[in-house]
Amino acid sequence: MRYQELYNELRRTATFGPDSLSVAGGLTLRNFTFQSRIRHKFPKSVAVDAILAAVPQATDQERSDIRHLISAEDGEILENLNFRYHIIMPPGQERARKVIILFHGFNEKQWHKYLPWAADMAMRTGQAVLLFPMAFHMNRAPATWTDIRAMNRVSKIRRQIHPAVIDSSLSNVAISTRLHHLPERFIWSGLESYHDVMDLVDGIRAGTHPAIDDGADINFFSYSVGAFFGLTIMMTNKDANFSRSRYALFCGGPVFNRLSPVSKFILDSEASVILYSFLVEHLESHMRDNPALGDVLNGSVPEGWNFRSLLGYRDNLKYREDKFRNLAGRVYAIGLEQDDVVPPYEIHNTLQGSRGDIGIAVDVLDFPYMYRHEDPFPVVDRLADEVDAAFRDTFDRVAGFFGS
Repeated sequence: MRYQELYNELRRTATFGPDSLSVAGGLTLRNFTFQSRIRHKFPKSVAVDAILAAVPQATDQERSDIRHLISAEDGEILENLNFRYHIIMPPGQERARKVIILFHGFNEKQWHKYLPWAADMAMRTGQAVLLFPMAFHMNRAPATWTDIRAMNRVSKIRRQIHPAVIDSSLSNVAISTRLHHLPERFIWSGLESYHDVMDLVDGIRAGTHPAIDDGADINFFSYSVGAFFGLTIMMTNKDANFSRSRYALFCGGPVFNRLSPVSKFILDSEASVILYSFLVEHLESHMRDNPALGDVLNGSVPEGWNFRSLLGYRDNLKYREDKFRNLAGRVYAIGLEQDDVVPPYEIHNTLQGSRGDIGIAVDVLDFPYMYRHEDPFPVVDRLADEVDAAFRDTFDRVAGFFGS
């Protein structure tokens, strides 16, 4: 099935309510319920009155929207704690002996883009593909964060408070506002996502997962910021569960301070500056001021230390590169020549090391049509042939890496 046909067919047939349903190509989509266990205290909500004082002309509804977005207690957002994840099973499989766990990009709310990627990998590798949402993303985000009217009101206020803001949009205003006022959310939500996946893997190894065998090989595929997540898992290798795992990255891999996340689909400029300042420029002082944050990033918590090593290029450089050397041969990355968010040369610089002597394979592709980081395979009729060829080239390489 051609890419555009596969995309349209999956968008039409793949629904996440039923426990199981047949989709394109004889594949089965299975949906499972998950409950997140919080292992840390989320940061306290922001005192919003001082923020709203800058816009005295705001209506009561606008104030309510801002207050709800900024002051919500993250640990009480039910959508983030109880949610569904999805597995695409190859034809004829009831319990998978191999599984690829797929991690999505930043600020995403829909799985549509990833369904044909997952379906193609499942068909060509014979491995089940598990689509797992990161904290406060996809179906783990409240519906109000994508409500057009509410986000339009928030965007209006945000532009009034920050008139010089670049690339503020209805798509990114929720996450930009939340991270602008509590940038440490980036760390805590990442660690929550990490522990969620460890709980998932523990369930698999205990033999309690109904669709995955307890001895299954567990591999990973990530896109964009999902690379931070996958690299943290591989570097930490909790309970040696991932000593044989293979990991493919698409449009991801650089450390945080080598990305350019300002985009109408990712973060606006004001949030990006604040997040960079928190995670890179002043992280040490924030760790001193916040003992809970310091405790998880100071080296005593392996996943926290590994996550921290992926923030600044020079920070923990030798440690990070030694870890990557141990992963060489089991990690493979694909970058795109025209990607402005994740520049391909920065994928090389991070994964292959400051001296270019780490044996992680990186391919850089380019496609004969206009594309962007957020949409490498646009579903456009006039580009159908070119996009299909680009998709096949990309996922031929991915399937070959995983063992088609």
